[in-house]
Amino acid sequence: MYRLKIDTHFAAAHNLNNYEGDCENLHGHNWKVEVVVATETLNDAGLGIDFKILKAKTNTILDSLDHKYLNDLTPFKEKSPSSENIARYLFEELCKSFADEDVVVESVNVWESDNACASYSLT
Repeated sequence: MYRLKIDTHFAAAHNLNNYEGDCENLHGHNWKVEVVVATETLNDAGLGIDFKILKAKTNTILDSLDHKYLNDLTPFKEKSPSSENIARYLFEELCKSFADEDVVVESVNVWESDNACASYSLT
C-alpha cells in the first residue's frame, strides 16, 4: 500500500458550544491540516495521485472554512466546531471528493496549535 500525505492550513474563528472555559468565548486559530490517502496502484508516471490534485481537492474544501466564523456554517450549526468535528467534516468531504479516484482517505489530522491535534479516520 502506498500512502501520501499533504500538509496545508486555514484560519478561522469559532467558539465551543456546551463548554465551560476560555474556549466558550469567540477566538481563532491558524489550523494546520494533514491529509493522508492510500492507494495500491500507481499510474504510468509512478504516482498514486498527483500531489497537486490532492492539494487542490483539500484546499477547495478548506476555502469554504478559511477566514470564516465556523459556528455560522452549515456543518457546524448542529455540532460544535471542535477540532474533532472539523477533522471528521474534512474527512467526510474528502471521501466524497475522491469517490471516483483510486485512492482512499485514511486520516485527517487538525492541529489547532503546535502541540494539540485531533484526528479522524475509519480505523
